[in-house]
Order: sequence, then structure tokens, then C-alpha cells
Amino acid sequence: MNQGTNSKAKQPNLVSSKSIRKLLKRRWFIVTIALILTGFGAAITGVLFKFGVHIVDDWRLELLKDIPAWIVLPGLGGIGGLVSGYLIARLAPAAGGSGVTHIMAFLRHRSVPMGLRVGLVKLLAGIIAIGSGFPLGPEGPSVQMGGSVAWQMARWLKAPIAFRRVIVAAGGGAGIAAIFSAPIGGFIYAIEELLNSARPVVLLLVVVTTFWADTWADVLQELGLDPSAGGFDSNLGFQLQREYTPLVRFLPIDLGYLIGLGIIVGLLAELYCRYVLTMQRKGNIWFNNRLILRMALSGTILGGMYASLPKTFHHVGDLQNVIAEGSADISMALGIFVVLFISTGLAAASGAPGGLFYPMLTLGGAIGLACGTWVEALTGHVPSTYIFAGMGAFVAACSRTPITAMFLAFALTKDLLILKPLLVACITSFLVARLFNEESIYERQINIELSSGTINNKQLDSNEEGNNFLNEQPGLPNFPSNNKL
Repeated sequence: MNQGTNSKAKQPNLVSSKSIRKLLKRRWFIVTIALILTGFGAAITGVLFKFGVHIVDDWRLELLKDIPAWIVLPGLGGIGGLVSGYLIARLAPAAGGSGVTHIMAFLRHRSVPMGLRVGLVKLLAGIIAIGSGFPLGPEGPSVQMGGSVAWQMARWLKAPIAFRRVIVAAGGGAGIAAIFSAPIGGFIYAIEELLNSARPVVLLLVVVTTFWADTWADVLQELGLDPSAGGFDSNLGFQLQREYTPLVRFLPIDLGYLIGLGIIVGLLAELYCRYVLTMQRKGNIWFNNRLILRMALSGTILGGMYASLPKTFHHVGDLQNVIAEGSADISMALGIFVVLFISTGLAAASGAPGGLFYPMLTLGGAIGLACGTWVEALTGHVPSTYIFAGMGAFVAACSRTPITAMFLAFALTKDLLILKPLLVACITSFLVARLFNEESIYERQINIELSSGTINNKQLDSNEEGNNFLNEQPGLPNFPSNNKL
């Protein structure tokens, strides 16, 4: 009986793999071009996103030199929330929120709008929201933009439904790769979080797409489209990019300290998840579908909150640098943690188009810095890996993806020695957080968005969705349409 059940469960996967392999054999050249262009689309949207945020952010900082912060920050926050919310509500409601939940819902067979329209609105609205002061990151929008580009490529390719899902997940991973300059992190994220699959043909498609995205991002940076790259230099060539270069010393005694750090971060991360989710539920109750009012009011409140704080907090993007470079004392590190803890929950609950990975990294790094300073004061031992271990551990506990979190934190330093302490802290925090809830923050957000109607509650089975796709594409070769991954 069990053997028959197992064989039936495996059958959809076999059919899906066969349909993808058949597509690769018949149209390998077009598939290759689609993967390259998907990587390029994810890279250019990610780089343009960072570039746009940089431009708006710089303009905001210039205004602060001549106009008091209590006028500039609440004013721009409210206007930015108003404009961003208007674009989303009027042009593409699916472009609201982090974007990760939309891609995950699509891969779970929900009826989610996809395509270039959603990606372009996400790009423009996200630039305005984050640039005007919403303390969110670019990685969530990059996942959705990369997935939207991939979905469009699959339509142009007239691909079977199974391949369309793989390439959408690969596009989401490519967005992570382009933003963090972390092709391995993007690859692992697509497999660990989005697809939950490790079949060879799937691994091949995803790894090609994510590495192409990272390569295209490097090319665009060399052309001067990324303000952090320093402009065009034809003699520079591709370089190993390190955002930070800490002095890493990993000793046997650090294992115990890292496990302790992982426990602390796991507890705080689960508390953070519950706070963000509570804020999102309250926002749905208070504002219902009035996204424009919700974002405008949230932007004004956030601006007023940051205006009342010291100048260090007026540029939220620099807070990660303050933590990663270890230039903050305990009080400053804990202050950054408390401010970001409260403000990012409000920003995420507003429906603003921005991600949580960047805030999570800073939150974890702040706890790592504070705990490392305490350990040094109490024992005299200096745990040099605590900051980046805390960053990875916080992401791992919130997203329930420890391997992805490890490689995202590793991408900030590109120091191989830091991988072991990262792994210890990430696995520990992941296990601690799972004791309270097995679902990640994104899976729980999907449940909230399904109940509120933000994501369509209709679940399409493989035959219905596959037939709909086939009917949209006349002349499509007779590939199997099963879409289970």
C-alpha cells in the first residue's frame, strides 16, 4: 500500500522533469537565451532599483542640509507613501508588499498577477517609497521583479507550465544574486525557499540563471550604472567585491559563544516575526483596502519618528555600515536594534514595496555587536565573528532558510573563514525559532494576505492552470502540462 502511494507521489515529479528535459532537447538554444535574458532582466532591475533609491536618498539628504529634519522627513515620507501607494493601487495592486510572498504564492499554485507591468510598477513605487524614508530593503522587490521578468520570458518561449515555475523561481533567486552580489546565495534561496526541489535539471536551470544575473550586474556596475561601483573604468575588470573586510579570528572557544548568540538571536527573531505579523493584521483591520491612505500615514509617522532621533538615524541606509564596521557602542547598537525593530514592522505593515532582508541583517548585526561587546567585557575574549554571525542568524530564524542566510552574510565579506561561525549561528537560531513556529515569516504573511484578499484565495490545480496557459499560446508543442515541482 505504501509503495503504491509513494510511486503515485513521485509520478508528477517524473512527468515534470521529463517535460523540462524534452523542452531542453527540442529548443535548447531558445531556453539558453531565455535564461540569459532572465538573468539580465533581474540584474538590470536590481541595479536600477539601487541606483534610483540612491538618487532619491541623496536628494533627501541634500534637503536636510537646508531645511529642518522635522519638516523634511515627515513631509517626504508622507508624499513618498502617497505617490507610491497611488501607483500600486491604480496600476498594479500585486506590486505592494515585499514581493517575496507573491512569488511564493505563485509557486504554490495561487492565482497571482505576474508580468512586466507588475515588475515595472514595483521598480518605480519601490524607489519612491524606500528613497523617501521607508526603512526597507531592495531584495524583496528584486525577487518579485526577477520572477516577473522570468514569467514573461517563459510566455515568450511558449514553455510548459513546469518550466515556467522553475524559471520564475530562478528569476527570484537571480534578483537576490544581483542585489547582494551573491550568486550562490541566490541559487540556494531559489532551491531552499522557493522551489524546495533538488532535481538535477532544476538545479542546472537555477544555477545558470543566478550566475548570469550576477555577471550581468557586474557588467552594469562596470558601466557605471551602480553608484557604489565608482563609475566606468575599462581597465579595472571584474573584481571580488567585499563590502566589509573584518579581521576574522575563529577559535574553538567561539563555538560555545556562537551557540549562545544563536539562541538569543533566534528568540528575538521570532519575536520580531510576530510583531511584524501583528502589525500587518492590525493594518488590514484599520485600513482595509485603503492602501494610499495607509502608506501616506505610515510614511509621515516614520518620518516624524526618525526626525526626533539623532542625525545618525536620518540616513537609514548607513545604519548597516555603522554596525558592520563595529563603530557603535552597546547603547548605540541596542538603539539601532530598537528603532529598526519598531519602524520596519510599521513599514512592512503599511504595504510598502520593500524587503525585510536588509533590515534583518542590520538587526542581527546589532545584537551580535552588543553581545560581542558584553562577552569582551565579561571574559576578555573578543569574538570577532559575532556581528556577521548575528546578521546571518537573524535572517535564518525569520526566513527559516539557514543555508541561504549563511551565504548572504558571507557575501558581505567574501571571507571563507567566516563560513563556519556563520553556519553554527544560523543553524542554532533556525532550530530555536522552529521550536515556536515551523513556518517562516513569509509563509505566515501569505496566510494573512490570503485571508485579507491581497492574494487570490483560488488555488489552481495543474490541469486547470496548464490548460489555461496552453490555450493562451497557440501552436505550442504538445508538452506535458503538469506543474508540480
